Amino acid sequence: MSLNCIILDDYQNVALTLADWATLEPLVHTTALTTHIDDPDTLVSQIEHADILVVMRERTPLSAELIGRLPKLKLVVTSGMRNASIDLDACRERYIAVCGTGSSSAPPLELTWGLVLGLARHLVSENQALRSNGPWQQTLGIGLQGKTLGLIGLGKIGGEMAKVAQAFGMRVCAWSQNLTAERAAACGAEKMSTLPALLQASDVVSLHLVLSDRTRHLLDADALAQMKAGALLINTSRAALVDQPAMIAALQSGQLAGAGLDVFDQEPLPADHPLRQLTNVLATPHLGYVADNNYRTYFTEAVENINGWVKGAPLRSLL
Repeated sequence: MSLNCIILDDYQNVALTLADWATLEPLVHTTALTTHIDDPDTLVSQIEHADILVVMRERTPLSAELIGRLPKLKLVVTSGMRNASIDLDACRERYIAVCGTGSSSAPPLELTWGLVLGLARHLVSENQALRSNGPWQQTLGIGLQGKTLGLIGLGKIGGEMAKVAQAFGMRVCAWSQNLTAERAAACGAEKMSTLPALLQASDVVSLHLVLSDRTRHLLDADALAQMKAGALLINTSRAALVDQPAMIAALQSGQLAGAGLDVFDQEPLPADHPLRQLTNVLATPHLGYVADNNYRTYFTEAVENINGWVKGAPLRSLL
């Protein structure tokens, strides 16, 4: 009797085409769900027969409660080597193996700059006007050369952000709780002594931090008020780094000229959410890691992980 493998949240309906799942047959039969299922009861009815789940980070959380309702589950494979939405303790208690995959940071870096440039040059509104025979040149863009990019977090992606900014002729400053002067200098950035100092100096602020208790709502109403009038805020990292109601208020008042967002407190974003309506928001539906090269890595290594687990030698274990 074969094992059932279910791929969750395959929004683009490409998972089964980007890896050789046939190598798992006949022992493992694989199917994919292409729509997100919010309702827990409906979700359980769709996946309760799964022996293996392949999940994309942060799309469908695997809570202890959900895991407890999946009696056949034996293996979880996640994209990337870290997934805070999987209850690893619950998996340990059930002896469920959890494996990860490789992942490239280039796609989120590229998307972040797409949001910066799209906001700075009003690409969406200008494109919409052109398509509808509206005003020819209706906005005044923001030139990046000579402006200051403030990076909150200077890890792998933050460091690459600094390099691209320098190519645009921008000054780069950076801050995080653990940032050293040596790391900042190596990235060509100026280390700021405090978060307020960075916010006050920056024309564009971009977040590149891991979410933790001390970074949650790091940018609250007080912090947002310290940003330059007319500054741009970019968040392709974690939604909860920013106090969402405070950010919306700053966008509505004009304190923030615009926000480029790829992450949200609730995903998919509710249809009536104000971030869908604000004209100074350029938002994408959590596309940071959604690129052909990453997906090939995710699903190819997922197949490898399943093959390894079947043979009693799980690869890339997260437990």
